[in-house]
Amino acid sequence: MALPGTVGALLSLRPLCLAGPTGCGKTAAALALARRQPVEIISVDSALVYQGMDIGTAKPSAAELAEVPHHLINILPPTDSYSAAQFVRDTMALVPHIQARGARPLLVGGTMLYFKALFDGLSALPLADPALRSELDARASREGWPALHAWLATLDPETAARLAPMDSQRIQRALEVCLLAGEPMSALYQRQRSEGVDWPLVSLEPSDAARAWLHQRLGERFAQMLQAGLVDEVRHLRARGDLTLDLPSMRCVGYRQAWELLDEAAALGRSEPDLAALQERGTAATRQLAKRQITWLRSMPTRRVVAAEHPEAQAQVIALIENLPEP
Repeated sequence: MALPGTVGALLSLRPLCLAGPTGCGKTAAALALARRQPVEIISVDSALVYQGMDIGTAKPSAAELAEVPHHLINILPPTDSYSAAQFVRDTMALVPHIQARGARPLLVGGTMLYFKALFDGLSALPLADPALRSELDARASREGWPALHAWLATLDPETAARLAPMDSQRIQRALEVCLLAGEPMSALYQRQRSEGVDWPLVSLEPSDAARAWLHQRLGERFAQMLQAGLVDEVRHLRARGDLTLDLPSMRCVGYRQAWELLDEAAALGRSEPDLAALQERGTAATRQLAKRQITWLRSMPTRRVVAAEHPEAQAQVIALIENLPEP
């Protein structure tokens, strides 16, 4: 791909990270950059890995996927799980091949745990144990996730302090690690075995004054997903017969809410869910996700920030990237 004369020579093939909360324009900015310099995009998104989940994940369109090489999208069936450790391994395997093709690896997404695993390195955490997870799920069904959160607080107070009492997925994983490793997950994190990377991180995130802008944008975005057929997409996934709300794929924002409202409709003898309730619950869950993502980002002090609500945000992202100092 030839570079426009105004851009000049490609600064470096060193990987670059473009992060930000959901709905802030990361995909559009990445594609705009790809039209100016040769890049291949590595998705940093725990939902985009799943096949058959397109609408609710705001997956890039077929045309966008064809325009620029993308990686770590549509790589797993929704019955599987995908961890931060797998992401790091896959990314570190992809990077040299992308560079060998003369392109720059551009990591784009909003799964902050994946970014953190890259930057801080991975701890020697035990692998998932399906039998133990089943036991924990059964106990949670009897006692509730707040009770398991309280149990975690006795085993690993540091980890419990940063988790909400209903954060079932992370509470389950923290308990699993404690029970398998015989020590707190927080202690294991302090003995990281892998060295983190030192790749530039550009963050496209709303300023503190732009909360209303973000909330309106996320509400409109979820409404567009409903119009595009999110409910039918979830119906199709339910019809497979091998998916449940306990799977990471079905815990994704939008999918969980649609699944629950389809259950509620069926219990009332209705074929259609309450779309107004789905809009409300889905938007609220998306806002909560964005809030968590922003909190993660603000714990990364080396990031370079572009205000997502700025009318020229996309151009500012490109200018910032093209003026990064030489490594």
